[in-house]
Amino acid sequence: MKRYGIYYAPPAGSALARFGAGWLGWDAEARQPARLASLPPLPLDQEAVTATPRRYGFHGTLKPPFALAPGTDAAGLIAALEALAARTAPFEIAPFAPSLEHGFLSLRPSAPSAELEALATACVRELDAFRAPPSEAELARRRKAGLSATHEALLARWGYPYVMEEFRFHLTLSGHLGTADAAALRDALAPLLGPLTAPQRSTPEPVHELCLFGDPGDGPFHLLRRFPLRG
Repeated sequence: MKRYGIYYAPPAGSALARFGAGWLGWDAEARQPARLASLPPLPLDQEAVTATPRRYGFHGTLKPPFALAPGTDAAGLIAALEALAARTAPFEIAPFAPSLEHGFLSLRPSAPSAELEALATACVRELDAFRAPPSEAELARRRKAGLSATHEALLARWGYPYVMEEFRFHLTLSGHLGTADAAALRDALAPLLGPLTAPQRSTPEPVHELCLFGDPGDGPFHLLRRFPLRG
């Protein structure tokens, strides 16, 4: 694999997992294309709207994708993930709700979760020895977004500007659309999203696993392995 990412993924076979794979057109766990059986009329082209998130599979990032550092290997990363999962207790988060923040359509927890933030922090910090430094090209690409001083410091320290205090957990459903188009897409998908999200869904979402995703370099990310939280 060219890169690895540490992600949250909905439980295998769950309604949310099936929706995410079908909407994006890629089932990262099955490692094959997927399609929803039916869609309501959409205001935008599904293929175009989902092109960017399809590349990564349906997930919520805990540690952003990274190439392995010299002297490390996948076996060592797996062992470190097993150890982290073994000492982390499973927990639940509030049901997801559609979000239009920054012109993307995504799903975000409907209430904050200290456990989720702590897990993301642990993934970033404790697995950092496996992360190769970003290339100059990657740094330049990140900086095109116009980073704040805080983002720049996080990029320099952790290789990504949106971690630690800037972490905002979400499951991406679209590329950048702008607020009006994202809102129109959210409204069109309401018949499918409604039963899966707050307020219709009132039961919490389980976070009982860490998921290791891999970038094969010639297609979308694969879900390589799930690590049950056993603390």
